[in-house]
Amino acid sequence: MNEQPSKRPPAPQLADYPHRVAELCRFGDLDPQGHVNQAVFMTYFESGRVAMFRNKDLGIGVPGATFVLGRMEINYMKELHWPGTLEVGTGIAEFGRSSFKVAQAVFRDGECAAMGLATLICIDLQTRKARPLPDEAIAKLSQWKIKTG
Repeated sequence: MNEQPSKRPPAPQLADYPHRVAELCRFGDLDPQGHVNQAVFMTYFESGRVAMFRNKDLGIGVPGATFVLGRMEINYMKELHWPGTLEVGTGIAEFGRSSFKVAQAVFRDGECAAMGLATLICIDLQTRKARPLPDEAIAKLSQWKIKTG
């Protein structure tokens, strides 16, 4: 039986992401192989999420609650080297009962170096347990929704 090679989905484009932020590739981001260490991509993605959530127009604060990172998936597609300027694209992929997923990608010179999918969970500040996402938060986050699949 001949198996057909699976087709790789097209690489994301920066224009696919409604929120974008510039990030620097620092010398300290490198590992002994001379490329950006895989763990540093988490920092790039965090910078993109924080910049979006701190946007004065978004205002997703929920009284008595906060959002915590519950899961992070990263697909590495291309090495990054120092020096350089990067762009982190961020958008909301989907909503759950008490969580939402944030789709992100890191770009250099228009090429995607990595894609990430973060699951953020709404937790009660008192009990430290998950609580449902308020409709108001979903409405505000929906302006950053991206097409997936």
